[in-house]
Amino acid sequence: METLGGHAARQMLRLCEAAGLSGADCADYARTLLAVLGPAGERPLDLPPPERSFLSDDHTPVEFSLSFVANAAPTLRVLLEPGFGAGSLEQNGRTGLRVIHELARRWGFDTTRLDELEDLFFPPDPEGPLALWCALELLPGGVPKVKVYLNPAASGRDRAAATVREALHRLGHRQAFAALPEGDRHLFFALDLGAWEEPRVKVYLAHHDLSAPEAAGLSRVAAGPGAGSAAEVSRFFGMAAGHDTDGGALAAGDGPDPRLGRRPVQSCHAFTETATGLPSGFTLYVPVRDYAPHDGEALDRAVAVLGRHGMDAAPLVRSLSAVTSRRLHDGVGLIAYLGLAHQQGRPARVTAYISSEAYRVKPPVAAASTRIEAVR
Repeated sequence: METLGGHAARQMLRLCEAAGLSGADCADYARTLLAVLGPAGERPLDLPPPERSFLSDDHTPVEFSLSFVANAAPTLRVLLEPGFGAGSLEQNGRTGLRVIHELARRWGFDTTRLDELEDLFFPPDPEGPLALWCALELLPGGVPKVKVYLNPAASGRDRAAATVREALHRLGHRQAFAALPEGDRHLFFALDLGAWEEPRVKVYLAHHDLSAPEAAGLSRVAAGPGAGSAAEVSRFFGMAAGHDTDGGALAAGDGPDPRLGRRPVQSCHAFTETATGLPSGFTLYVPVRDYAPHDGEALDRAVAVLGRHGMDAAPLVRSLSAVTSRRLHDGVGLIAYLGLAHQQGRPARVTAYISSEAYRVKPPVAAASTRIEAVR
């Protein structure tokens, strides 16, 4: 009998092998995935998902990603919802917190920053589409880097901005909220936990009906090496969305700027220091699955983006084969997002997000419209 945990753990094993991790690390990380999923991992896949996880379109509480930089092997990551199937959003969050503290004891990292925010993000009667997600960056040696994602709308969508402002203030980033660009919604508040060289506090925003020039204007990172230019962000937007078909830049004076009017684009603003109030990192995420007819086209765009930044796309191709045996043209959504990140003092990073598709494969579409009412 196929179970959710068995399906995702086998994908994890194959992905770890494709990423070049040792057999011991592959097995250890697969066991960790099963432990984080808990009882939900034992649920048969012939049953529908016990709840509508916001983490993926088919409600699988697992998403993989590959993060690329030039002249280096990509890093494999996995995003998990520890409280999936807990029965209520409140129990989902409490289960997630318990799992994070268990991982902290296992790997020896500090949860103080998360604990300081518990009342903000885990109220008695929470609202919103999620409570807590946990991301693991899978490193050699079996000890990953850990991130948590929290819901700014836990106390109500109308309180999301105030929740983000207060959380930043408590963590010492008293000027950070004012540095954020305008957005349609505060999606996530994220924290790095454990052995990060520069632990980040990250704020994610949704941007509906966005154009390439508008996307290029979202970064608030101070100019300098590694900060990323507006032209590069604009080009990435066009390539990921399928608008930059001739390799030309999408400039405001070149005619009407196509807008992404279905699922919103996301921006992430990462804060590492408190003196200036400015973010040190910026990432733009394009939901390629909503603007491509099938995954063959989505992969072509990912390959083009990686090639533009001097990155080898072969590991991504191998990783897709490790996750599924289906033809890429037979579905859309296996590649969920493409992200371009710029962090001060570091090279550009491209990330491809890979769906587990445990419950459903979304069928391909005849054409990808760029102006459809937003679905999130």
